[in-house]
Amino acid sequence: MAGLWRTYQALMNKYPWTVQIVTAGSLVGVGDVISQQVIERRGLAQHNVRRTARMMSIGFCFVGPVIGSWYKVLDKLVVGGSKSAAMKKMLVDQLCFAPCFLGAFLCITGALNGLTVEENVAKLKRLWPPVQIANFYFIPLHHRLAVVQVVAVAWNSYLTWKANKM
Repeated sequence: MAGLWRTYQALMNKYPWTVQIVTAGSLVGVGDVISQQVIERRGLAQHNVRRTARMMSIGFCFVGPVIGSWYKVLDKLVVGGSKSAAMKKMLVDQLCFAPCFLGAFLCITGALNGLTVEENVAKLKRLWPPVQIANFYFIPLHHRLAVVQVVAVAWNSYLTWKANKM
């Protein structure tokens, strides 16, 4: 496990943007697999591989680039590593970015799945503010996307389940 972490760190230092995007897309895919196997209990024979690929594509093409770019902008908007700066980052992120991002994510997911946004919007985020405070205070910029995506596996599982529920 330590060797895997060292390899991840080396790749992150050498190719931060690519690794962040691949991590985000992969974790969105993991969220879909968890959704199908744990929440929906489909079993491997009934697993919808196209759906997982679709969700991973959203992670690679939308989630990773958008959130990664946002964190770079946010780090320039709110400078510093203090508790106060972390709180400001969390507030700006949650009040300005998160509603727009989630709306766009749900619109994209809904459009790709033929579902309405309203089905997904009703059950939004209770977990994010405390995670984001910790993320902006303790986590270096180039790891923030990964931290959010690890926490987001549960959220992505839920969103995937709701977005793909017929």
